[in-house]
Amino acid sequence: MTLAIFLSVLIISILLGLPVAFALLLSSIALMFHMDMFSADILAQGLLNGVDSFTLLAIPFFLVAGEVMSTGGLSTRIVRLATTYVGHRKGGLGYVAILTSVLLAGLSGSAVADAAALVSILYPMMKAGKYPEGSSMGLLASGGIIAPVIPPSIPLILVGVAGGISIKNLFLGGIIPGLLMGLTLMLVWGHIAKKEKLDVVERASKEEKRAALKDGIWALFLPIIIIVGIRFGIFTPTEAAVVAAAYAVFVSTVIYRELTFKKFFHILLAAGRSTAMVMFLVGCAMVAAWLITVAQLPQQLAEMLGPLVDSPRLLMAVIMLLVLCVGMVMDLSPTILILVPLLMPIVKLAGIDPTYFGLMFVINCSIGLLTPPVGTVLNVVCGVAKVQMSTAVKGVIPFIAAYLMLLTMFVLFPEIITVPMQLVIG
Repeated sequence: MTLAIFLSVLIISILLGLPVAFALLLSSIALMFHMDMFSADILAQGLLNGVDSFTLLAIPFFLVAGEVMSTGGLSTRIVRLATTYVGHRKGGLGYVAILTSVLLAGLSGSAVADAAALVSILYPMMKAGKYPEGSSMGLLASGGIIAPVIPPSIPLILVGVAGGISIKNLFLGGIIPGLLMGLTLMLVWGHIAKKEKLDVVERASKEEKRAALKDGIWALFLPIIIIVGIRFGIFTPTEAAVVAAAYAVFVSTVIYRELTFKKFFHILLAAGRSTAMVMFLVGCAMVAAWLITVAQLPQQLAEMLGPLVDSPRLLMAVIMLLVLCVGMVMDLSPTILILVPLLMPIVKLAGIDPTYFGLMFVINCSIGLLTPPVGTVLNVVCGVAKVQMSTAVKGVIPFIAAYLMLLTMFVLFPEIITVPMQLVIG
């Protein structure tokens, strides 16, 4: 009964158009009344305790780093570097988009920011090269969703907080799946490029390659600093966010000299707004998570999924199907904050590696950023490029299918993620 009340109020509130944070708050209040324990003091204290976390300090700093990356010239130099090295191949701009998306993922951690940057820089070039409009939009959107998987990643931070999983392990474990996502896109794009008559860019000279590498090396150092620093315990993921923001500001102002005080002020303003929205959502989700525990909803869900606990792969398949369906109608962050606390006890009961589960959850939710009707990343790329949604949807279908095949491989053979993860984590 309690599970039905919680889900009913949550779903009805979302269908009525309430923001997810308020829908979670209403669901929590409904649960409190049902259990005859409503207290405004408990509610307020839960909201404050939910955001009173040192780990969550990483979010504003990574947001600042991502904004500085886009404004301070790091993104354009990454694109130039990728264009110089792989742009001469048939369909070269597609490979540039994939390589750039992987490199940018190690800088910003935001799917929306990466996709917008890719489209604004590369789509005009692809259009001028007479690349198919739908496939180009599908590739650029699909490249953008690698960002939540490769560190630094705000969704991985949220999964770590919501599920009590080591963020260091999530960051280090996300490298291989993120690279495999990029490889998957390359295989699909290679097949598409063979069938199209595409312009080929002249191969860059050795001098041009050296110049592009020299100019872009400062941007490339950022993900290296973060990964090496976390791996060898030089700093925590939260401290890595501060280092990333400081390094991005330094490079943009001192090396590239493209970040002005006025631009930086607007960056802080945008990052502040985004942080406020995320933190309020996290606070409401943590209240709901506490009440979910008190109401013993995970135990009720465990009884429903009880027959699957002895078969971890089958349980993961069912969970992934559930997450995929939810991800089609809900954005990434709310999906994480609602479902992870609910599913985590069952995952542990089945003996599934929590880090593996967290990575799979984020990969699955990221695919949801491409699927209508919500499709946040798909909507962003269409808005930036001024392309009809129907065109982008047709173009993104092959890439979604390839991602789902990769996700299926991860479910059937979890060792693809867990074995390299253990080697990296040590």
